[in-house]
Amino acid sequence: MKPSNVLILPGWQNSGPDHWQSRWERAHGYQRVEQHDWMHPLRGDWIARLEEVLLACDEPAVLVAHSLGCILTAAWAAHSKNTQRVRGALLVAPPDVEREDIRPMLSSWAPVPLQPLPFPTLVFASSNDPFCAPARAGQFASAWGVERIDAGARGHLNADSGLGDWPEAHLHLLRLQGLPDAMQAKP
Repeated sequence: MKPSNVLILPGWQNSGPDHWQSRWERAHGYQRVEQHDWMHPLRGDWIARLEEVLLACDEPAVLVAHSLGCILTAAWAAHSKNTQRVRGALLVAPPDVEREDIRPMLSSWAPVPLQPLPFPTLVFASSNDPFCAPARAGQFASAWGVERIDAGARGHLNADSGLGDWPEAHLHLLRLQGLPDAMQAKP
């Protein structure tokens, strides 16, 4: 799989230079899906942009989503007729955009789509994410029909979490890509 077909989907306000997504992009040549407006995200605009990038890929892509990028993945999959363009997804720290304290900032993102995802997916969730309770992250994973991995008490799994290059999650990404050497590696 070409690195350019691994698509980085940051969340609200984008991912800064020390975020594990940005580090993976620099280290491996993955492609960030740039959005029109990172500060005032509109679900329909973000879905359209993801669809555009996926249709431009020369082979099915793997999605690497953080935070609002997870909800984007679920919303896109619930509406697109091109879900075969995704080989797999790594979803990290999905936020509960239906919470009363979050909904006003991201009003176009509720409700969270709860249809099963039609491609292999892993959800990483922290036990102390300030934007999503562990039980709610478990509900998302269950509704999406995917495996949930407990990342421990690491906050929102962003640059502030001190993950660095986050090799544990990158190994899971390699497995989603179906690379033979990654399938033999131990976590």
